Amino acid sequence: MAKPRTKLPDKSVVISCAKCKNKLLKYRKGGTGSLVKCFIDRITKDYTEQAGICPQCQTEFARLTMIRGVPALKMIGGKVQVK
Repeated sequence: MAKPRTKLPDKSVVISCAKCKNKLLKYRKGGTGSLVKCFIDRITKDYTEQAGICPQCQTEFARLTMIRGVPALKMIGGKVQVK
């Protein structure tokens, strides 16, 4: 499978916890679809202390995995909001 593009997308989104509304990540998202995965190299600002865990309410919002040979966070449905 092909690796994700090396050029970062122009659109930047803020990902927050759906439960406590705390900011989790600032991410350079490509495309118009829903957020399913976050490639680690596209995260511009990380507000978490532990990958995939909300620092305020300790809810797991993502799992660390490899997608197309690149490390990524696989989002758990309904745990995050994107603005």
